Amino acid sequence: TEPVRPTDTSGDLLDRLAMANTRLLVATLDGIEDGTLLAHPQSSDGLSWAPKLTAADAEVDWSAPAVRVDRLIRACTPAPGAWTTFRGDRLKLGPVRADPQGADLGPGQLRADRDGVCVGTGTRAVLLGEVQPQGKRVMPADAWAHGARLGPAERLGR
Repeated sequence: TEPVRPTDTSGDLLDRLAMANTRLLVATLDGIEDGTLLAHPQSSDGLSWAPKLTAADAEVDWSAPAVRVDRLIRACTPAPGAWTTFRGDRLKLGPVRADPQGADLGPGQLRADRDGVCVGTGTRAVLLGEVQPQGKRVMPADAWAHGARLGPAERLGR
């Protein structure tokens, strides 16, 4: 069992599980070799199947509640990569966090100030972390906003 921490991305969790599973694999092979472990079929009770996330699944719906936006972005980081659109181009998103100032913004509405770049959701605003404009490198959201010269009515999403 591995707990999912509040700021974990799927990549963070995968890294921890890979380390834990390496130790478990060694212990299992040792147990098989010395006869202390016996194979038993796994029960199918309680099992479910989840399809692989696609790029289409990773598009952020800014009208969704902030917690859903946060979890979608973390679930899609690093792959397939959460994204939205800005001025018609794709903008890849890194993890977000709650806006401590509680900005009153509509879904997708942007505000950049010295505290960072806020975007409205269906419930409350979130602060963008890192972003990656189409064809460019990953950068802090405030650097992106400065370069993009955000206007007062700018929005993310379609």
